[in-house]
Amino acid sequence: MNDIKIAILAEKPSVARSIAEIVGAKTKKNGYLEGNNYMVTWAFGHLVQLALPEHYGAKGFSKDHLPIIPHEFMLIPRQVRAEKGYKDDPSALKQLKTIEQVFKQCKKIIVATDSGREGELIHRYIYDYLASDVYCERLWISSLTEKAIKEGLIKLKPGTEYDNLYAAAEARSQADWLIGINASQALSVAAGNGVYSLGRVQTPTLAMICSRYLENKNFKPVPFWQMQLVTSTSGKNITAAGKDKFSDNVEATAIYNKVRYADKVLAVKVERKETKQEPPLLYDLTTLQKEANSKHGFSADKTLSLAQKLYESQYLTYPRTGSRYISDDIFLEVGGLIDKLKGYARFASYAEKLSDMNLNIRPVDDKKVTDHHALLITEKLPDNLPADERIIYEMVAGRMLEAFSSTCTKDVTTVTFGTGDTLFEVKGSVMKRKGWREVLNEKDEDAEVQTELPEIQEGESYPVSYIDLQEKQTKPKPLHTESSLLGAMETCGKDLENEEQRLVLKTCGIGTPATRAAIIETLFSRDYIRREKKSLVPTDKGLSVYDIVKDKRIADVEMTGYWEDAFLKIERGEQEASNFTKGIEVYAHQITEELLNLDLAFSANSYSCPKCSKQGLRFLTSVCKCSDEACDFVMFRNCGGKKLTDDIFIELLSEGKTRLIKGFTSKAGKRFDAYLTLNSECKVIYEFPERKGSYKRGK
Repeated sequence: MNDIKIAILAEKPSVARSIAEIVGAKTKKNGYLEGNNYMVTWAFGHLVQLALPEHYGAKGFSKDHLPIIPHEFMLIPRQVRAEKGYKDDPSALKQLKTIEQVFKQCKKIIVATDSGREGELIHRYIYDYLASDVYCERLWISSLTEKAIKEGLIKLKPGTEYDNLYAAAEARSQADWLIGINASQALSVAAGNGVYSLGRVQTPTLAMICSRYLENKNFKPVPFWQMQLVTSTSGKNITAAGKDKFSDNVEATAIYNKVRYADKVLAVKVERKETKQEPPLLYDLTTLQKEANSKHGFSADKTLSLAQKLYESQYLTYPRTGSRYISDDIFLEVGGLIDKLKGYARFASYAEKLSDMNLNIRPVDDKKVTDHHALLITEKLPDNLPADERIIYEMVAGRMLEAFSSTCTKDVTTVTFGTGDTLFEVKGSVMKRKGWREVLNEKDEDAEVQTELPEIQEGESYPVSYIDLQEKQTKPKPLHTESSLLGAMETCGKDLENEEQRLVLKTCGIGTPATRAAIIETLFSRDYIRREKKSLVPTDKGLSVYDIVKDKRIADVEMTGYWEDAFLKIERGEQEASNFTKGIEVYAHQITEELLNLDLAFSANSYSCPKCSKQGLRFLTSVCKCSDEACDFVMFRNCGGKKLTDDIFIELLSEGKTRLIKGFTSKAGKRFDAYLTLNSECKVIYEFPERKGSYKRGK
């Protein structure tokens, strides 16, 4: 063992195996791989975390403890839930011991955790917790192919060159702790029952979902009137919309009556112009998640998981990227990647064609590449992929082909018809050159100009088939989907259509491409939101929390965005992490005071116990129970393999019976649908839909 000199720490076992294969560490040991003077070990994500409040002497939720501001943060092994509170994760302890033994036997550590803020934090927390002083160098790569790893090992840099990256990661970690712990405990103390979770990014995200939901729900449609004309030429009908919209029905009807019997309409103006559509930029993670959600219904978390699998299988580059551009040196490799796709059936024909063209350089900009360049395929082509992985792979491959293709060129024609003083307008287009649109042959999203118009001559008159007056209504903004929410998180909630404006605001979006999926999943796990088809809808619990915090600092979307910008400045060495943390400590004092001074009345308090009739039920993590400890009324969240939400409990309490709930599982493993009701003993029982031999059965 004396000849072993170099340790390599990867973020997970699969990555460690890929690197070990390259460096020749092929002997399997307990928790590491060994060989050729290398010991390759791994973490399982975050093995070390910031200590919990009880480690600083603040046990339980008490107003007297708040705010909890550690003089110096302590590190502890990853925690898991125990019968009472939390305990060290046994698997984390075991692997930490292995890593410690590996570090002690080596003269150098190559840090091979993910090349980004979180990957650096994972390594540094382990390194500091183990009090290691072994010299470190950093492996910074954007894919796990043999070529990328070998090149990365040649270009290792001293670990100290990533001190600013770690400072930003540590500042983020401590800010999340200070805000999440203090805000959650303060709200729970103020509520007087139950445990409520708030967070630095989680709460502003909930606020965006709730505000959109309430805006949609409370929207009052406003009627307006618009005329429609149908004319024809060369045997083809043309439908044109009135240029004016009327809010007054009387005015609209009066004008309509003047033109309704017209038998001819004049082509007042015919404007033809060539338009060019630049190809879309390459995917970053957020854009990939948005489009996978809107086109395939994938959650943000599922898309990230699939992209991560493809990365670890060496088919895609690093997925947790926030850039949609590549650098000049990566551009040199693009031609070879396009050539590879000649061997992939779906894109073979187009790749053959593109390889003979000049590539579009719009996605090439060194200044716009962050830690990692945009998502690309690698030189390794997949063979048989599971269906969902294939969808993500083909999205990235197809987008790469689109991004480097020529512009799409169309002739767009706008025709203005007139009768009297009333004007109508219609647009149509003719595709001159498909360009990048040939890759996937998808329809133009601009439905208004999809129609190909027949030849219309300016100054000519055309017969009127009919003119109609239509009553319409204004529409609310739609409920957030994961796709639209990711876009809102990216731009601090601002609705921006302009791509350049969105890119400017991305530096101060809330969360990062790597964390936004986890934030959304946290809101689901807290029972703050639920899915209704593709829409994200707040639960009663989520709305209750939002109602309390909507005007408070904890829900300020833009402030959270400024913090993300501060992390980037710390990363670039433009801001001191210590100054940022002092500001966060002041903020923690402010939000704690705001929340503790609230007079709260959560939805649970408005319901009487069905058994003892006392006011106030406690909606807890695993049960809903009476606030009177002498009463034994309880409803468990886990029921027939499903987790019951607060909404279901409230429906059961207020209506005496729930809606039909689908997908329960019996002890024999059979699935069934049922209503839930309370029997005479206030026990929750199943009630089955009416059918022959229907019966009730105790839960």
